[in-house]
Amino acid sequence: MAGVGPPLMNTGYNSNYQIVQAPGYVMILAEMIHDARVIPLDGREPPPTGTRQWIGLSRGRWEGETLVVETSNFNAKNPFRGSSEQMTVLERFTRVAEDTIAYEFTVDDPGTWDRPWTAEMPMSRTRGPLFEFACHEGNYGLYNTLVGARLEEEQGAAKQGRD
Repeated sequence: MAGVGPPLMNTGYNSNYQIVQAPGYVMILAEMIHDARVIPLDGREPPPTGTRQWIGLSRGRWEGETLVVETSNFNAKNPFRGSSEQMTVLERFTRVAEDTIAYEFTVDDPGTWDRPWTAEMPMSRTRGPLFEFACHEGNYGLYNTLVGARLEEEQGAAKQGRD
C-alpha cells in the first residue's frame, strides 16, 4: 500500500514523506500517489462510526516529545493487508536523532487478525525536494522535449566554438 497509510509503509520506490506541523495540526504528505493526511491535534472527539474514509480519520496528541496518532473509521476499500472496517491504528513518531524519527505502529483489527500487532522502523531524513508522483512510461512528448533541448545545447556550443 502506497500513500499516507496509516500505517506508513515502505514501498519499492517513492517512499518519501513530508511531515509539516502548523498550529493545531500535523500534515503528512506522501510523494507517491500524492496523498495528504491532515491530523488535528486539538483534542476533538473521534468522529461518529458512520463517517468512514479510505485512510480513516486520525486524531493526534503530543505525549512529551512523541506525536501519537490514533486512526479509526476506515471504509471497506482500504487495501491494507486485507483489513476490515474494524481496523484501528496507533502510531508513535519520536525523533531519536537530528535526522531520524522512530516510527512505531500498532494495528488492531479483530475482523482480520487474532490479536493486535506492532512494528517499528526508522524514518531517515531525505535531502532535497519531494517531487510530484508521475508516470512517464511511454510519454514521448517528454522524450521529444529532451531531444530538442539537447539539440539546442549542441547548436549553441558549436556556435560558441565558431565565435
